Amino acid sequence: MDKIIEKIKNNQRINFNEAVKLYDMDLFTLGELANKKREKLYGKKSFFNINRHINPTNECKDICKFCAFSAHRKNPNPYTMTHEEILEIAKKAISHGAKELHIVSAHNEKAGIDWYLGAFRKIKELYPKIHIKALTAAEVNFLSESNNLSYDEMIDLMIKNGVDSMPGGGAEIFDEKVRAKICKGKVSSDNWFKIHQLWHERGRKSNVTMLFGHIENRENRIDHMMRVRELQDKTGGFNAFIPLIYQKENNYLEVKNFPTSQEILKTYAISRLLLDNVPHIKAYWVTSTVNLSLVAQEFGADDLDGTIEKESINSAAGAKSANGLKLEEFIHLIKDSGFIPVERDSLYNELKVYE
Repeated sequence: MDKIIEKIKNNQRINFNEAVKLYDMDLFTLGELANKKREKLYGKKSFFNINRHINPTNECKDICKFCAFSAHRKNPNPYTMTHEEILEIAKKAISHGAKELHIVSAHNEKAGIDWYLGAFRKIKELYPKIHIKALTAAEVNFLSESNNLSYDEMIDLMIKNGVDSMPGGGAEIFDEKVRAKICKGKVSSDNWFKIHQLWHERGRKSNVTMLFGHIENRENRIDHMMRVRELQDKTGGFNAFIPLIYQKENNYLEVKNFPTSQEILKTYAISRLLLDNVPHIKAYWVTSTVNLSLVAQEFGADDLDGTIEKESINSAAGAKSANGLKLEEFIHLIKDSGFIPVERDSLYNELKVYE
């Protein structure tokens, strides 16, 4: 273990086996190493944005075992918003100061491609300065397949219709054996990376998530991070890595051994140490809880996402995020945890520092 610590302190890259061994390290030693990396990059700054999550439909052709959002079996309330309803939500959010609309939907075969893309286009026509973060790689794959479009054609249509950056969803765990059990039929890991690489090659930015705490093991998580690091070496297009903690209610995975807070904090810390080329590690408070995300700031995380205003996907599985957080409360929580709140835009330009 001493050799691994020495490599980290000397800014040398750690390999797969070394990264797996980090899970056996004392929590506070590991946290100290990750925190030093974080402070070297950003000091005590903790980033967030004023954003609004919009989930326009929950009708989905796929039945992922971990999902409680899609309108299947345990969620008997299907809905698909009209463009007018989406625009009304956007209008209200922007009037409240939102600078980003994070728009992610299910894979709705009845909606049609213009329902997806037309919403973005109409928002941009009315609010040209708003940043639209939309369409996971899973959605891109779904729309490409259902409309006989190549990924290149689909991505060009996204840009033409106003999408500014891509969220990191659909990644789940990249190991295909795990994917076959939790999200069979969804975009493959290879195609997930292909879509993001094509997006990056157009000079665009995206994020990458990792859903953990279900049936995956530690090796699966490290493999996931290593693949991210590999593409980032090629493109430099990922803004943030976002470990998402599996939400256990209202789905069919029936996980018995939910990760401890210590396991979660170690995962944040390891991601900071392993992903030396990804600028930001996000402790997404929606899945980690507000309190644990604040602690994660001491374990390598430098971003807490944002105010969100409303969230439907994770709250359907038990997360306490349905109504977001008020800006004043968000700022107070970060300050009270000993960090400096920094409002950012979607590309991590600093907008306001709350000293």
